[in-house]
Amino acid sequence: MKDKKTIAIVLAIGIGTFMSALDSSVVNLAMPMIKHHFNASLSMVEWIVTAYLLIVSSLLLTFGRISDLYGQKRVYSTGFIIFIIGSLLCGLSTNILMLILCRVIQALGAGMLFSTGTAIITNAVPPEHRGKALSITAIAVALGLVAGPVIGGTLSTLCGWQSIFYINVPVGIFGYLMVMKNVPKDEKTKAVPFDLLGSVLIFIALLLFLLPLNLSGDYNIPPVLFVSSLAAGILTTVFFIFYEKKCPYPMLKISLFQNRVFSASSIAALFIYMAQFIMVFLVPFYLVNLRGYSTLLSGLLYMPMPIATMCIAPISGSLSDRFDSKFFSSAGAFIMAGGLLLLSFLQKDTAVGYIIFSMIVTGIGFGMFQTPNNSAIMGNAPKENRGTASGTLATMRNIGMALGVAISGAFFSFFEGKAKESVPALSQNEIFTYALHLTFLIAAFVALIAMTASLVKGKVKTEKEKQTTSI
Repeated sequence: MKDKKTIAIVLAIGIGTFMSALDSSVVNLAMPMIKHHFNASLSMVEWIVTAYLLIVSSLLLTFGRISDLYGQKRVYSTGFIIFIIGSLLCGLSTNILMLILCRVIQALGAGMLFSTGTAIITNAVPPEHRGKALSITAIAVALGLVAGPVIGGTLSTLCGWQSIFYINVPVGIFGYLMVMKNVPKDEKTKAVPFDLLGSVLIFIALLLFLLPLNLSGDYNIPPVLFVSSLAAGILTTVFFIFYEKKCPYPMLKISLFQNRVFSASSIAALFIYMAQFIMVFLVPFYLVNLRGYSTLLSGLLYMPMPIATMCIAPISGSLSDRFDSKFFSSAGAFIMAGGLLLLSFLQKDTAVGYIIFSMIVTGIGFGMFQTPNNSAIMGNAPKENRGTASGTLATMRNIGMALGVAISGAFFSFFEGKAKESVPALSQNEIFTYALHLTFLIAAFVALIAMTASLVKGKVKTEKEKQTTSI
C-alpha cells in the first residue's frame, strides 16, 4: 500500500472512524461536570451517552443500504458535516435537553461515518492490500473506544466539558476536506426503490433490543419490562427477515448470510466485542474502586491495550492478505481469551506490571482478530452490497458492546450476591475479587466462542487464490 492517494483515503476514513468511536465514550468522565453545570438529575445526564449509542446502533444498517444506493462518498461526507454541526451545537447547549438533542444529531453523523467507512476502503484499496488498509480502521475503533475516557477526562478538566465537543470541529473539517479531495467519486448505480418499511422495522427491532441492554446497568428496570422489550425486539427482527426475503429491493440482502464466511465472521465479531466490553466495563471498577487509583492513572493503565492493538493490527492485516485469514482471527481470539484469563486473577495487591502485561496480551489478541475478520466479511460481500456489509459489521460491533456491558453488570452483581449469601464472613474486597474472577472467566469463554466461529467458517481465499480459481 505505497500509493499516496490510497494512504490518504485510508487516513481520511480513519479520522472519521476514530471520531465516531471516541464520542461513544468521551463524555463518560465529564458527566459529573455536566450534571453540576446544568443542575440536572443523574438519570437525565446518562441519556447523553444512551441517546448517542442507541441512534448510532439502530441506524447503521439503514445508512449502509443508503450508501449502496446513493453513494458511499456522498453518505460519508454528509456524515462528517452532520457530525461537525452536532458537535458544535453540543458545546453551545444551554440546557440538558438541548445537549441530549444535539447528541442525537451528532449520532446521526456518526452512524453515517461508521456504516460506510469500511466499504469505501474495500472499494478503493486493491484486494491484495485490503487487510493492511482495514487495519487502520481497526486501530481507529480500538483507540477511540478505549482512549475516549482518558481524552474526555483530560480535556474537560483543563478546558471545560464543552471542549470535548469543540475539538471535533477543526478535526472534523480536516477529515472532511481529506475525504472530498482523496476519496474517488461514487460510481453510478442502478436506480432502485429504497426499502423504507424494512428500514423502519430494523430500526424498531434494534431499538427494542438495545434500549433495555443500554439501561440495564444504570436503571432499575422491572424484569417484566426488560424481557418484554427483548422479546418484542426479537419478534420484530423475525418479521423483518421474513419481509426482506419477499421484498424485491430489500434493505438487507438476507442471502449475504448464506455465505458461510460472511455469516460466521459476523457472529465472531459480535462475540469478540462482547468479550472486550465485559473487560472494558469491569476494569475501571477494579482500578478506581478496589485499587483507589485516580481517573487519569486508570486511563493510562488502559492504554497498553490499544497500543498493543495498534502494533499488531497492521501485521495481522498484511499477513491475512497473503494467507487464510481465519487462522489469524482464530489465533487472535484465543490469545485474547488468554489475556482475559490473566485478568481474572487480579487481586487487591496485584503488581502493576502484571496488569499492564495482561492488557497487552488482550490487546494483541484483539488486534490479531479484528483486521483479518473484517477483511473476510468485506471480501465476501458483492460490490453492490458492501455498504450494507459495512453497516452489518458495525451493527454486530455495537450489539456486542451493548451485550458485553449488560452481561458484565448482570453476572458481576449475581456473583457478588452469591458470595455474600454463601460466605458472610468474606470481606468486601474478597467478594469483589471473587465476582471479578468469575465474570472475567465468562469473558474468556465468550472470546473462545468467537474463536470457534472463526474456525468453522471454512477457508477464506486470498485474492490471489480467487484469481487463480476464476481462471
